[in-house]
Amino acid sequence: MGAGPLPQRDGVDAARVRLPEDPGGAWATVRDHLRERFGGAVGVAEVDAMLDGGRFVAADGRAVDGDEPYAAGLSLWFHRDFAPEEPVPFPVGIVHRDERLIVADKPHFLATTPRGGHVTETAVARLRRELGIPALQPAHRLDRLTAGLVLFVVRPEDRGAYQTLFRDRAVRKEYEAVAAHDPALGFPRTVRSRIVKERGVLAAREEAGEPNSESRIELLDHRAGRGRYRLLPATGRTHQLRVHMNALGLPLLHDPLYPVIRPQDAAEDWTRPLQLLARVLEFTDPVTGVPHRFESRLRLSEWPGGT
Repeated sequence: MGAGPLPQRDGVDAARVRLPEDPGGAWATVRDHLRERFGGAVGVAEVDAMLDGGRFVAADGRAVDGDEPYAAGLSLWFHRDFAPEEPVPFPVGIVHRDERLIVADKPHFLATTPRGGHVTETAVARLRRELGIPALQPAHRLDRLTAGLVLFVVRPEDRGAYQTLFRDRAVRKEYEAVAAHDPALGFPRTVRSRIVKERGVLAAREEAGEPNSESRIELLDHRAGRGRYRLLPATGRTHQLRVHMNALGLPLLHDPLYPVIRPQDAAEDWTRPLQLLARVLEFTDPVTGVPHRFESRLRLSEWPGGT
C-alpha cells in the first residue's frame, strides 16, 4: 500500500506489486509474470482484461503494456475490484480532531483497516472519505467486533511517533465490558497467562508456559446476574481481554468465539454486539509533549442505561 501514482478509490489505497528477480528467465513479458502471480486468485482472463484496460500503472503514472519485456524491480500499482460489502449501519464518531490527530469512536462490527472481506467498510476508509483526508492512517488497531476509541494520524511524517507509543506500551488503555456476575469471585484481580493465536484459527487459546499477557479486572457494578467491568490490559495479545474473562468463567456477552465458536452466519446480527468497549486512551503526546486523555461517548447496550 502507499500513495503511489493512483488516487485512492473509496478511501482505499492502490495495491503495489514489485516484479522480482527472474534468474531463470521464466517470464518474457510483464503479462507472463502477472498471469502466473495472480491468475490463480482472480483468473488469467481477469489479469488480461486489467492489463488491456490500462489498470496497471508504473511510478510515472503510465499504463503498462502487458506485452512489454519483463523488467525485474519494476513497481506496478493497481486497484483491486472490491466485492460488495454490507454497510455497517452505525456512524464513526469524532471525539477529538486537530491538525495532527483524530480520535474516533469506532462502532461495533466495523474493521479498523482493510482486511479479508472488509475493505471499503472500514473505519479508515470511511474517515478518509468523510473527512477528505487521504493520508489518514491509524496508529493502532481495534478488533472489528470491539467498539470504542481509535487514534488516527493526519500527517504521514507523524505516524511513526504515535505508533511507537503503542508499540512501547506508553498508552494507558481502559476498556469496559458486560458479562455474567459471579459473587464467588473477588475483584479486583490480575490475570496472567500465556496466550497463543494461530494464523487461520479464529479463537486464541491459553497454554502452559511463561505468561505473555496480563490484565487487571475490576468489577464496577452488578445487578440481575450481570456485571459491568473495567478491564486494564498491561499487554496487547490478540483477544486478550476476551480470553482472560472467559478463563474466569465470565465470557463477554454476545462473544461469538468464547467459550464456543459459533457458526459464521452470512449476515451480521446488528442487535447483538460484543459487549466490549475501548473507553479510554491516555498518553503524553510524543510531538507536542501535551498529556491527553480521551473518553468514548459510546455505551454498551446490555447494561441498564446503555445505548
